[in-house]
Amino acid sequence: HPLPEGANAAEQDWPCSEADAHDMLQEFIENNVARYSQERDRPDKDTTSRLSPYLRAGLISARQVWHAVEDAVQKHGHIAENAWTFLSELGWRDFAYTQLFYHPTLATENLRPEFNDMPWQNTQKLLHAWQQGQTGYPLVDAGMRQLYQTGWMHNRVRMVVASFLTKHLLTDWRKGEVWFHNRLVDADPAQNAMNWQWCAGTGIDASPWFRIFNPVGQSEKFDPTGAYIRTWVPELRNLPDKLIHTPWKADPALCRQIGLHLGKTYPHPIVDLKEARAVALAHYKNLPARQKED
Repeated sequence: HPLPEGANAAEQDWPCSEADAHDMLQEFIENNVARYSQERDRPDKDTTSRLSPYLRAGLISARQVWHAVEDAVQKHGHIAENAWTFLSELGWRDFAYTQLFYHPTLATENLRPEFNDMPWQNTQKLLHAWQQGQTGYPLVDAGMRQLYQTGWMHNRVRMVVASFLTKHLLTDWRKGEVWFHNRLVDADPAQNAMNWQWCAGTGIDASPWFRIFNPVGQSEKFDPTGAYIRTWVPELRNLPDKLIHTPWKADPALCRQIGLHLGKTYPHPIVDLKEARAVALAHYKNLPARQKED
């Protein structure tokens, strides 16, 4: 199949062979597994295994990954804690396929039926801004542009952009699931659907609805110097570290100096985080099914 429009870096970033999969696994074991627990949530560090596309394509198996990492632990005991943290993540694949087995409509139906009454706004303009990485929130935009160009996105950022779409933009999670399914090189029918339902709060083992990621707080915590943002949102590259997470706070004189024209070269925020959060919580609280339960 041809690459999706705009996925210019996907072929270069993801050489497709069994040998490439095993090379990536060995590189991860040698260079990154010892730091996995501490840095797996840091998109600026690139410490994750990046094996998901190869697992999805069957170019490497979960058992092969498990035994290779287990063998490394036997040889290098100091990596044990980080290695077991990594290996525990493999269990989510089986959990996802268990859900899909018992719920074949996992990608299209809320597993928690009260969300069938959720008044999603589904504003096309906001959805398009999210898809194109033009929301005005740098971490969200960095992740969505990384996805668009490479077919992949760091897991922490996936959670942030999914929360932002479903809660701050009040857009049905299924629209995000379809976009990810069409763009991801590791698009998996079980994991993609399960993870979207988890982020949206609609799944059987979901993040609670009131857990709404703040994209600014997440950005400051997990991309503290803005290295990840600078990579994918180059128009913000010359902002100082303290402003790169909140460019709308930059002094106009500074913006002129670095050639940043808010609203032109980079958008203003498309929603107010505090107001959007309050609306989302109110909609959830007022669901008819929830009122019956209360």
